[in-house]
Amino acid sequence: MLKRLLEITGVYKIYEKWLWKQIKDKEKPVHVGIILDGNRRWAKERKLPPWMGHEKGAEKVKDVMKWCYEAGIKILTLYVFSTENFNRSKEEVEAIMNLAKKYVEEYMNDKNIHEKRVRVKLIGKRELLDKELREKIEELEKATENYDERYLNIALAYGGRVEIVDAVKEICKKVMGGKLNVDEIDEEVIEKHLYTAHLPQPSPDLIIRTSGEERLSGFLLWQSAYSELVFLDVYWPDFRKIDFWRAIRTYQRRNRRFGR
Repeated sequence: MLKRLLEITGVYKIYEKWLWKQIKDKEKPVHVGIILDGNRRWAKERKLPPWMGHEKGAEKVKDVMKWCYEAGIKILTLYVFSTENFNRSKEEVEAIMNLAKKYVEEYMNDKNIHEKRVRVKLIGKRELLDKELREKIEELEKATENYDERYLNIALAYGGRVEIVDAVKEICKKVMGGKLNVDEIDEEVIEKHLYTAHLPQPSPDLIIRTSGEERLSGFLLWQSAYSELVFLDVYWPDFRKIDFWRAIRTYQRRNRRFGR
């Protein structure tokens, strides 16, 4: 009720503009990662089935992409579905995968994706996805593979530990094949074998998690070593531009030392 009243009276818009004035001329993150959390709890509080929370959450992604365009954020990585999430009910997993198919199709014809030259890529164990979804994702990746102005990474069937294991396996194959010497293995070599190797900046400057939970849950474990973390007490479907601007303001107020 209070939220609706604030919207009607325009208070949110005033606050939004005030926040933008605070952040617009300061350095913004190049790479933002977001853990999309709280869809199911959002639905449960409204006595709705879980898939309706995921539907609402999927719609929110489009808003966030627009906000990134507005703020000049070059790279956005979204943690959508983990490898552990496959342990949820069959009905919920199928609903999420059907949503993924729907939105991948929409992104194929999204005017902003092509006009703003956004390269879209799935990061995760794509072999765990069904054939139809894999093909749709590969079609979208192919259509945007030459874009390099912005990047949208969808972490679907993703696990941070699994990513590191996959990188180690690929490196081991090269060592065994005589293509790489053990003494040549360093941080740069490992980064080149991670799912994010295609990015100009694989490590997020800022990671946001919604829903009030305060953990990474396996998100970009290698890449997040020096990321600034912001945890917000709002469910993902209710995530607003003012929440995004406030997270960026928090980032701008941090003193990033990178261990120095």
